[in-house]
Amino acid sequence: MKKTALILGITGVTGTLLARHLFDDDRFEKVISFHRRKSGLQHPKLEEHIVDMFELDKHQDRFKADVVFCCVGTTQSKTSDKETYKKIDYGIPLAAAKLCVANGIERLVVISALGADPESRVFYNKTKGEMERDVLAEKPNNTYLLEPALLAAEREEKRTSEKIGIMVFKVLNPFLIGPLKKFRSIKPEALVKTMLYLSFNSYENARITSDEIQKIADNA
Repeated sequence: MKKTALILGITGVTGTLLARHLFDDDRFEKVISFHRRKSGLQHPKLEEHIVDMFELDKHQDRFKADVVFCCVGTTQSKTSDKETYKKIDYGIPLAAAKLCVANGIERLVVISALGADPESRVFYNKTKGEMERDVLAEKPNNTYLLEPALLAAEREEKRTSEKIGIMVFKVLNPFLIGPLKKFRSIKPEALVKTMLYLSFNSYENARITSDEIQKIADNA
């Protein structure tokens, strides 16, 4: 039986790429998007809901799918207010986990980040770590938290420091071997391949680091 996918964060680089793959994948018959603005994507499979993302709990009756992909996330440069930042990177994934439990959704895949740690002194890492901890505490079935390192992606908005980082890691990646592999930059295509794999397959770890993401993608 064909599946229904639900995407949170369809307008981001990974979310858009994921949606396009889902449109072309015959295993999926519908792609539902919850977002604060129109994605600009058009496809017969796509069903968009423009909502306040901080009030997802109000839309439980429409939050129904076989697999939920949470691709939301912001940066400190885009969202300098820490309270708003936490509402996005912590609040939205946690709301999604609660809705998955309430509606009996069997699979949840959330994009987190390498270095996520609830005990970290770095606000970004601490927020991601608290999100992972509390999402798993909800005990949704087949939940996977992807922890990519630097995402080597072309973006519309200007991110000078990120572009420099991508160029640096092109040189460094071959030297990051063994336990350092998880620090290699990763392309969004690998992230999407892994997300699609996890739509149908189980994995031994709930938290999946960058090197594991790449390995799954290479073998998918």
